[in-house]
Amino acid sequence: MPRRLPFLLLLGLLVCAPSAQATSPTGRLVVRLADSGAHSKTHAAALVARAGGRLASGRVPALGLVTVRPARGGSLTELETGLRRVPGVLRIEREHRGAPRALPNDPALGSQEPAAGAPQDTPLQWWASRQNLPAAWDVRQTHRATVAIIDTGVDASHPELAARIVGGDDNDPTPGAGPESVDEEGHGTHVASLACATPNNGIGIAGAAYGCRLLVYKSDFSDASIAESIVEATDAGADAINMSFGTTAGEVAPQAVRDAVEYAHDRGVILVAAAADEPTDGQGYPADLLQPTGTGADPAKGLGLSVTAANFVDRRASFAGFGSQISMAAYGAWNTGSGGPRGLLGAFPAADVALERAVGGARPCNCRTVVGGDRRFAYVQGTSMAAPMVTGVAAMVRRLNPDLSADEVIAVLKQTARREPGSGWAPDLGWGILDAGAAVAAARTLDRRAPATKLRVSKRRGRTLNLRIVGVDRAPSGVQRSGIASYEVYRRIDGGKATRIARTERRRVRLRLSTGRRYTFWSVATDVAGNRERSPKRPDVTLKTR
Repeated sequence: MPRRLPFLLLLGLLVCAPSAQATSPTGRLVVRLADSGAHSKTHAAALVARAGGRLASGRVPALGLVTVRPARGGSLTELETGLRRVPGVLRIEREHRGAPRALPNDPALGSQEPAAGAPQDTPLQWWASRQNLPAAWDVRQTHRATVAIIDTGVDASHPELAARIVGGDDNDPTPGAGPESVDEEGHGTHVASLACATPNNGIGIAGAAYGCRLLVYKSDFSDASIAESIVEATDAGADAINMSFGTTAGEVAPQAVRDAVEYAHDRGVILVAAAADEPTDGQGYPADLLQPTGTGADPAKGLGLSVTAANFVDRRASFAGFGSQISMAAYGAWNTGSGGPRGLLGAFPAADVALERAVGGARPCNCRTVVGGDRRFAYVQGTSMAAPMVTGVAAMVRRLNPDLSADEVIAVLKQTARREPGSGWAPDLGWGILDAGAAVAAARTLDRRAPATKLRVSKRRGRTLNLRIVGVDRAPSGVQRSGIASYEVYRRIDGGKATRIARTERRRVRLRLSTGRRYTFWSVATDVAGNRERSPKRPDVTLKTR
C-alpha cells in the first residue's frame, strides 16, 4: 500500500522462537576411547582416572563413547588436558545440553487465517515458518539485534513496539507532523512490527528479529531527511537499516543519499530497501543504489539488499518489481488471485490513519482487523512488508557474527535464500526467498577472528631452552571456531632482526642458545579459516644467557 508523496513513493510488507532456555554446557566431557577400553567399564574408568577424572552416567560402547566428569576439586580444562596425554583416548568433546523447541505464545502464530481461500491449518502469520525463522530464533546469540526503521514514525504506545524502542529521531519537517513516536500514516507502525514486534507477549504477532532493539527515524522521505536518518542510525549502533520507500524508476540518486549509503556500508551496517511496488525493472532509489542495474546476479556486488515481494505460492507478487536490480525476495502478500487475506498481518496505530482514508486520490486500504479483541492490527501488502523481514534477519546475522563485513552478511543472505535446487539468481525473485535459519546457520560457520597465543618457558637447562605455546582459537559466542592450524615462533637476538625459527603444528619447541646474548621470543598462530594472529607489541619471553 504506497503512500502518495511528491517525488517519492512508499514501496510496498515467523515462527518458532526459543524459550528462555538455551543450549548449555553440562560440565562433562564426551570421550571416544579405543575399542578395547570402551567395552570394559572397569578399563575405561581406569583410563579416565589416570587423567584425574571419573566416569559419568553416559556410555555408548558401540561407538566407543564414555562420559567423564572431573574428580572432586578438579576442573574440566585440567581433565581435558590430562586426557590428551592418555594412550587410548581418541577424541574429547565438551558436552552440551539442548532445550526443547518452543513457539512464542503470540496468537497469530497458531490461529487459523479466517480469510476465504486460505487452506486449513494456515496460521495468521503463515510466512514465519515458510521463511524458516524458528531455526534462527533458536540461536540465542541472534537476540537483541538493533534494527533501524526509516519511515512515517511508529505508534510508540502499541504493545507490540513499546518495549522494543530504544532511540530514534524526528527528521520529518512537515508542519503539523508529530514526533517519531506518532504515526499519522500507519505505514511505519506496520513495517516496524514485521521486523521487531515483541515476541512471546501473548499479543498479535512476533517480529522477524527476535527481541530486537528498535531505532525509529521519522522522515518525509526528502533526500536530506533520508541522508540524515541513515547517518544517525549508523552512529546509534544499528545492525541493519530498513527503507521501505523509494522514488520512481529513472530518478538519479543525489550525492547526499549516495554518501549516506556509503557511510553506513563502510561501517558494517546492512542496508535494505523495498523494490518497486509495480511490475517494473527499474526500482528507483535507494533500492537501485543498493543493487545497481546489472549487478543482481553477482552475490558479491552491491551496497545492500533490494527486496521484492513473493506471494503465498512462492512466485513474485503481481505488483512487485523485478529485474537486475533485485537482490532477493521475502513474503509481501497473499496475492494468488484466489481469495486469501488482503496482505500480511501487522501492528497498526490505535487512531485512524491516512491509509484508511481517501487521501490524494488513493483508495482507503480497508485493512484494519481485530486480533484477540484488539483492533490495533491490519492486513497490508507490498514490497514494504517484505523488506523489514529481510532487515530483521540481516540484523540477527550481524548480531550473531559481528566479525563479518557488511558485504559478507549480504552475500550470506543471498546465497542461503530458498530457490529451486541447482538454480541461481533469477529476475523475478533474485537469489530466492528469505531463509532465516539457513542464513544464521551459514554465519555460524564463518570464522573471521584470529587465534591468540603466548609463549611460555617450560624448561631451561644450560643452553637448551624448551618453549611451550599456549593458544586458543577465538570466535564470537555461537560461531564455530575453525581451530588452530599452525604456529610460528619468532626470535630476536640482541635487538636485531626478527627471524622465524619454527613453523609447527606442535605446541612445544626446543632450542639451543648461545652465551652472552639477549633473546626475545613470541608466537603467531594461523587457524584453519586462514585468520592469522598479529605479532604482539611486546615479546612473550625475554631472557639473557651468560
